[in-house]
Amino acid sequence: MAEKDHKFSNGNNTVPLIIAGPCSAESEEQLRDICAQLRDLDIPITRAGVWKPRSRPRNFEGAGVEALKWIKNISSEFHQQFAIEVATPEHVEAGLKHGIEIFWIGARTSVNPFAVQEIADALKGVEASVMVKNPINPDLSLWRGAIERVQQAGIKEVAAIHRGFSSFQESKFRNPPAWQIPIELKSMMPDIPLICDPSHIGGSRSMIYDISQKALDLNYDGLMIETHPRPDEALSDAEQQITPLQLSEVMSQLKIRDEKSDNEAFLNQLEDLREKIDQADREIVEAIAARMRIVDRIGEYKKENNVTIFQLERWKEILETRPQWAKALLLNENFIQELYKIIHSESIKSQTDIMNRSTADPK
Repeated sequence: MAEKDHKFSNGNNTVPLIIAGPCSAESEEQLRDICAQLRDLDIPITRAGVWKPRSRPRNFEGAGVEALKWIKNISSEFHQQFAIEVATPEHVEAGLKHGIEIFWIGARTSVNPFAVQEIADALKGVEASVMVKNPINPDLSLWRGAIERVQQAGIKEVAAIHRGFSSFQESKFRNPPAWQIPIELKSMMPDIPLICDPSHIGGSRSMIYDISQKALDLNYDGLMIETHPRPDEALSDAEQQITPLQLSEVMSQLKIRDEKSDNEAFLNQLEDLREKIDQADREIVEAIAARMRIVDRIGEYKKENNVTIFQLERWKEILETRPQWAKALLLNENFIQELYKIIHSESIKSQTDIMNRSTADPK
């Protein structure tokens, strides 16, 4: 079992922390069954949803305080740590009353600073560990702010859970991962353990291994995987839960990468390649700077001739041709399209500044 003051570390840097358990605590029998099987897999923390905020009413929304009674009995029986989701100060109070020491703040709650602050206030002076899921929308500031509110409440052990982000665009993911956001969070808060929730990112048990491996390749500290003794009978999120046997198979197949290497030949080659990347990046920045100078000249010309900044046909042409060029060079077309959206946004901003500049203003 994980040390009391290091719940988000398994004490072994070569193996990631695994948190597993059902989406929802459905019955005492179900929890006892899953906890016994997870103990055999040396899973240090069992997750179990007690209150389940659903998108629409009349779906199963958790057993509430009754589930906390089950957890208290089973935790004592198996000497197992449980983690539950809380969305209100009352949830925190009830959890503490039943011996819960690990809480997580869900995506629907972390999007609301008022709600997070109320939970943080309820945790002041409490010896507890808290995990903060990313908000449902891809907003890094909200995620970081939620973590900081919990830290300011005096909670020393805080982790971040990456469960993906809602999107209107079609995707193979239930919640597209947008990996750059958690990576940026880790860059800003390097001491915060980063845990991936492949169940919610994929929304399908068939995607759990691939997402988990991707997270470990990106040097995540752990995984939270929804696990149910009979997933197809689950009262919530049945499609994304796996059995303990399937969890064992996923764990056995995961490849653990070294964070660093002492191999001198590798280090020399890596340094050489990074120097080439630096040179390529320099050329890219210089090319963008040259492009922006041309953009500014076009902006001046549009102003002189009283022509609108945004030209739809020209923008359609760029969106069509640049991905084609990328494909010919074996680059990801979507990547180049997104890159040009950013460049176009900055070009519009630059030409807007030119258009609104007084003739008496210096350039």
